[in-house]
Amino acid sequence: MKNIYIEHIGIFTRDLERLRSFYETYFGAVSGDIYRNKKNGFSSYFLKFSTGARLELMQMDSIPDSKDDPIIEFIGLVHFAISVGSIDAVNEMAAKLKVAGYSVVREPRKTGDGYYECVILDPDGNRVELCTS
Repeated sequence: MKNIYIEHIGIFTRDLERLRSFYETYFGAVSGDIYRNKKNGFSSYFLKFSTGARLELMQMDSIPDSKDDPIIEFIGLVHFAISVGSIDAVNEMAAKLKVAGYSVVREPRKTGDGYYECVILDPDGNRVELCTS
């Protein structure tokens, strides 16, 4: 079972361009070309990060809105983490996003398991953990 890894994470959104711009602007993601399937109204971008990790942003009008509250954790996928490299980088990114009007739902802190992290909400309310490792 060698070479097993998460290939990408997919997120549905109502505003594909807004979410793409967020991850490009704040995390240096590079977007591929848009894919469109006119038959079912589906569109998507794959965004690639410098480490090779990928995020698929998808939009399709028939997908219902989530009823989950992004502030309250729940059973299922709760967050994904992006390493920004250092304690200073976590602090700087949290401050930068807060000034830009994004929610920091858990301020930067050292956790019991040795991480230094904070949790922000992207423009769609997805929980993104910014961490050092």
